[in-house]
Amino acid sequence: MNIMNLINAMPGAVAQGLIWGIMAIGVYITFRVLDIADLTVDGTLCTGGAVCIMMMQSGQNVWVSMGVALAAGMLAGMVTGLLHTFMGIPAILAGILTQLGLYSVNLKIMGKANQAINVDKFDLLVSLRYIKGVPFYKNTILLVAVQIVLLIVVLYWFFGTELGCSLRATGCNDKMARAQGINTDFNRVLGLMISNGLVALSGALLGQYQGFADVNMGRGAIVIGLAAVIIGEAVFGKVFRNFGFRLLAVALGSIIYYFVLQIVIWLGIDTDLLKLLSAAVVAVFLAIPTWKSRYFSKPVNKGGA
Repeated sequence: MNIMNLINAMPGAVAQGLIWGIMAIGVYITFRVLDIADLTVDGTLCTGGAVCIMMMQSGQNVWVSMGVALAAGMLAGMVTGLLHTFMGIPAILAGILTQLGLYSVNLKIMGKANQAINVDKFDLLVSLRYIKGVPFYKNTILLVAVQIVLLIVVLYWFFGTELGCSLRATGCNDKMARAQGINTDFNRVLGLMISNGLVALSGALLGQYQGFADVNMGRGAIVIGLAAVIIGEAVFGKVFRNFGFRLLAVALGSIIYYFVLQIVIWLGIDTDLLKLLSAAVVAVFLAIPTWKSRYFSKPVNKGGA
């Protein structure tokens, strides 16, 4: 096993980790802020990539294409939100239904299962070929990092507004929020729209980065997103207590996840087992709080002895 192969692969791991980090921030909003496990993201990621690639193929600017991809993701999130609030379907099932419907929608958007885009023929914002040997202002790692910082600043500002605080209150205690006159149904729909918009934006960047959009590119995205959230909280949770820094921790967790992935590949472990490994990592980290309280917490001495 050549260590240089691992070192050479690390910039690509950072770039992918940052791109998926935007998706992980979206997952964080539903999973931690709204307390909803939203499975829509498996379909929304592909929707973002498909819309961006097809828009660029039709001659649109990369920024316009990414903006439309973000809007398409928000629309998908709105569908899930309305299924959950207006139709009374449980949130997890609403996400599954939207994800299932998006499979057909994504096929219709692309016209087939896979659509490629050539970096030599289109002015892409990010690409696998823009990691090494390019001017710093075209470097994929720098550009995506700047986007993440800007997103965190905007989200930190938004969640500090009255609307953002009401959204956080909805996820914290919806009954108390309703008692304070907050429209919790509206906030759930809004949170799902913001989350899936970010996931679709990540898909748009991922489609450009890898040079194609595929109908299965979002499969297992929720597991990767949860892994990034859990790893970020486990590694940086005690250091980053501010909401903005928590969002940053999630993005850093995504980078760590892809570092680990590269090490696993470098060690020669069967790549067919990567999804299983990801699921196992998420399961273990989700179980840690329960294990701590059940097996490692000190019993309270009520006798006063």
